[in-house]
Order: sequence, then structure tokens, then C-alpha cells
Amino acid sequence: MGVHYQTVGYLERGEFSPSLHLALRLSRYFEVPVEVLFSIDPFPRLGASSDAQRSA
Repeated sequence: MGVHYQTVGYLERGEFSPSLHLALRLSRYFEVPVEVLFSIDPFPRLGASSDAQRSA
């Protein structure tokens, strides 16, 4: 991605908002709509739904 590992950590913890250019690159890489990266509502962790299904 060409992004410093600390930047990734900041993004994951919500301590940094990506630029539009970075958000577009991330959305392409992860195959998600760019709106996902700018949402004010928290998203469930990846795999959270499969974890819930396994414990049921």
C-alpha cells in the first residue's frame, strides 16, 4: 500500500482520518465502498459474524 505501519495503526484505532486519495486506495485494496472508511458509526470487526455463527 505504500503506507507506514504506524499510519495503519492510527487508522485502525480511529485516531487518524485518511485523505481522500488514501481512502480510495484502501477501498480498492479491501474491495469495500469508500463510504465505509468515512463512516461515523463503528463497523463490526471483520469475521465478527462468522465468530457469532460458530458459537451458536
